[in-house]
Amino acid sequence: MKEKHEEYDVIVVGSGAGGGMAAHVLTQKGLRVLMLEAGRDYNPVSETPMFNTPEQAPLRGDGTPDKEFGYYDATIDGGWHVAGEPYTVAPGSDEFRWWRPRMLGGRTNHWGRIALRFGPYDFKPYSRDGLGVDWPISYEEMAPWYDLTERYIGVTGLAHGLENTPDSPPGVHHVPPPPRAHEMMMTRAFGKMNIPVAAMRAAIITRPINGRSACLYATECGRGCAVAANFQSTTVLLPPARATGNLTTRTQAVVYQVDVDKSGHATGVSFIDRLKGTHHSVRAKAVVLAAGACASARILLNSRSAQFPDGVGNSTGFVGRYLMDTVGSSTVGYIPMLEKLPPRNDDGMSVSHIYVPWWGYQQQARKELDFPRGYHIEPNGGSRMPGMSMGDMAMFSKVSHGAGLRDEIRRQYGAYISFDGRGEMIPNDDCYMDLDPNVKDRWGIPVPRFHWKWSQHEERQAAHMRRTFLEVIDRLGGTAVDGTETDGKKAIAKGGEMIHEVGAVRMGTSAANSVVDSYGRTWDARNLFVLDGGILPSNPDKNPTLSILALAWRGAEHLVELSRKGEL
Repeated sequence: MKEKHEEYDVIVVGSGAGGGMAAHVLTQKGLRVLMLEAGRDYNPVSETPMFNTPEQAPLRGDGTPDKEFGYYDATIDGGWHVAGEPYTVAPGSDEFRWWRPRMLGGRTNHWGRIALRFGPYDFKPYSRDGLGVDWPISYEEMAPWYDLTERYIGVTGLAHGLENTPDSPPGVHHVPPPPRAHEMMMTRAFGKMNIPVAAMRAAIITRPINGRSACLYATECGRGCAVAANFQSTTVLLPPARATGNLTTRTQAVVYQVDVDKSGHATGVSFIDRLKGTHHSVRAKAVVLAAGACASARILLNSRSAQFPDGVGNSTGFVGRYLMDTVGSSTVGYIPMLEKLPPRNDDGMSVSHIYVPWWGYQQQARKELDFPRGYHIEPNGGSRMPGMSMGDMAMFSKVSHGAGLRDEIRRQYGAYISFDGRGEMIPNDDCYMDLDPNVKDRWGIPVPRFHWKWSQHEERQAAHMRRTFLEVIDRLGGTAVDGTETDGKKAIAKGGEMIHEVGAVRMGTSAANSVVDSYGRTWDARNLFVLDGGILPSNPDKNPTLSILALAWRGAEHLVELSRKGEL
């Protein structure tokens, strides 16, 4: 049914990084915005169990089927599976997993906060090695938007002058906390391998800004942050947008299509009330899709009409194509020299205080490696607040119970380290999503069907990750206890498991090679924008959230300019 309120200037679908930033910019510029979120309302200030310890939760806070990242994780109604809202994987395809947050603020409530700029090479990959595609914009064009975004959300970091790892201008980064004991050991080991280590760039503030408190180093960011020290759309972007009086938010609203008129102009969207099952249509002068790469692609594919029989934005068949995720692989090691250390506070930021940017660009230029793109490393370890994972130490104990087992666990506690590799995937023709012709969700809307296959590039990269991790552990005098397989096919994580899926609505120079232009504006309907990870033409080894935020800011400013000129 048609909503009876007046037409909005812009409808924003999604409330996470892209949607939150778009709403923030648009409302600050005076446009009236309706934000539609598929999940429920969420307020981390009142709902976050910041200082609860593991023993206060069932299973000591361990994960369950409906809380896979732990009892205290901010996720409310989302996860790998959402009741009544399935997805499918095509026969013959490798496995692909799709994570959906289903809450106001989207994934910004529980993401890892690692905020890395893409570098100059990342915007022009095809020009460097002939694989994938170049972006229609350069790093030089994006740098001012990274500056704005980092200043506003707050990002830690130091200038290291490393290749394709851009430093921010002086005064932009927050001072990072110092490395912890295990991180200093890791840094020395990497140094002996001629691999540089950098201070972590995390969207966690270490000095007060904009009424937000500096990090307390007391709780995991994935729980949400009541003092707004970490970046979440719900605490950093949406409150000032609401304060303008220009933002209306409607939660539990599952958008399933963009509505268009006979000329192909977007007039609004149609959605289902998730609780009542009722259908609604709302109107606006412009529409911004920022529901996440796969969700936005699904909406476009389902938006079929006489003007767009294959879905709006899909006139040249690019919607759903070139879906990508981050290449992932991990290894765990046991380091005897970390045994029996005195008790200490290893909490710090909830992410590592260091990371390892990709160091092999020159090796690849000399054809010394058998894969074309790189990865970064996220090291982990230390003596944080213990939980159910303490029980894993019993597997490596010679004593099965009692005081002897307690002594063994105390000896081992803090002696485990791990490495997570996060690498670049090159877009390929085998990885895409379409609509399943036979399966629909509980409201009768066709669901996504995923097609997935890692290429040899990614598998070889995953093998290199594992060999690197094993060498570091060996240099530290340790033993690898998990993640020891160096066959890339077995070492690589499943598609979607990194929850970095991007692409499927990629930007380009024309409708002949893309869905949207460099501002996220669709070629088919010039008042329809996509401002989430779907528009990325490639997926560099740097986590995508910072770039999604910067691109959304840039795209929203362009939308405002078009609105002022009357071109929407």
